[in-house]
Amino acid sequence: MKKIKLHHTDLEIAPINFGCNVLGWTLDEQEGFDILDAFVAPGFNFLDTADMYSYWVDGGDGGQSETIIGRWMKARKNRQDIILATKVGGRTGVRKENVSKKHILEAVDKSLMRLQTDYIDLYYTHFDDEKTAVEETMEAYNELVQAGKVRYIAASNISPERLEASMQVADKNDWAKYVALQPHYNLLERDKFEMEYAPLVKKYNWSVMPYFALASGFLTGKYRTEADFGKSPRGRNMHKRFNKHGFTVLEALDKVAAKHNVSLATIALAWLLEHPLITAPIVSATSKTQLKALFEAPNIRLDAEDLAILDVKQELFS
Repeated sequence: MKKIKLHHTDLEIAPINFGCNVLGWTLDEQEGFDILDAFVAPGFNFLDTADMYSYWVDGGDGGQSETIIGRWMKARKNRQDIILATKVGGRTGVRKENVSKKHILEAVDKSLMRLQTDYIDLYYTHFDDEKTAVEETMEAYNELVQAGKVRYIAASNISPERLEASMQVADKNDWAKYVALQPHYNLLERDKFEMEYAPLVKKYNWSVMPYFALASGFLTGKYRTEADFGKSPRGRNMHKRFNKHGFTVLEALDKVAAKHNVSLATIALAWLLEHPLITAPIVSATSKTQLKALFEAPNIRLDAEDLAILDVKQELFS
């Protein structure tokens, strides 16, 4: 499989980033092993997790997902074949958002222990506490890179202003800089990334791995009526997408998916992959059937007519 090099790094990844928040939540350990085996079999190699996953299962401090990944890599003896991303700073059932130096230095060692590895390829600021000085956070990351515990750092839920300040302080002190961004972005929910974050992506030439690539499953088309909300644990969040804009996007996906004879999910991911700023969408799966839609996306080529049909702008419905 053709690999893509993440900007400013030597990390080579296949163009789909597997979201491992399902591990220890909707998939138990054995089911997690099975889905990870199926994901890497065709040559995909990029896993995304976080230290907070999946704290909501028991209201604790998380760590379930990292633990399963660590056990799987140990059992398969494949750590050298995996590009592994995890995150720090998010809220759990027992702590608030925290990007202090003390917390980061403690959290990374816990993640490394659970993952049963001595390095993390890509370490994200998951959520910003918006009070720790960016100098403190970036200094912590620089120490981790210098120590070899982390190869590269990246950012997720941070304001554009704090991102800019973080890059400036890292540049001033010759510290490790963010090389990638993980924003909320998909065919349905576009405005925030395109208006607020895309300019920074262009300025710093970041790789971009969007989360909620399928809008929590809405873009698969399985939620067509309120009766469908019970189809998955994420169904309860679908109300906010049940509007004229959401259904118009589904109609566009229906049309393009029928043309290419693939699933709506495949087209929604293919649309992201056609975007010049997008590197590897993050998407989860809990079955081999769902994986099939992921695997097909990099092989779909959308033409100008397809892209025009899919270009349903939110402002048309506001």
